[in-house]
Amino acid sequence: MTPFEAIAEPNRRRLLDLLRTGERPAGDLVEATGLSQPGVSKHLKLLREAGLVSMRPDGQRRLYRLEPESLAELDSWLKPFRQFWAGRLDALDDHLENEQ
Repeated sequence: MTPFEAIAEPNRRRLLDLLRTGERPAGDLVEATGLSQPGVSKHLKLLREAGLVSMRPDGQRRLYRLEPESLAELDSWLKPFRQFWAGRLDALDDHLENEQ
């Protein structure tokens, strides 16, 4: 699974968002999402396969964290789109100022 395929699913994006604050145990992610434990495990497995998260054991727990390298790949792909929208928003701002 590619990083792009992985982020296409809303629950996986939600898990990534929860991991922005730092490493978290799988149980916390289950609580925060309201998804079943098997559902969260499935999504985390796919995110690991895509290289977006990694897991490390800590006793009985499994701790998950974001992997910045794969996220940088997504960011690089999005960069031209941000530039596109920035130009459009600047034009809208100019238009609205001229209307006043």
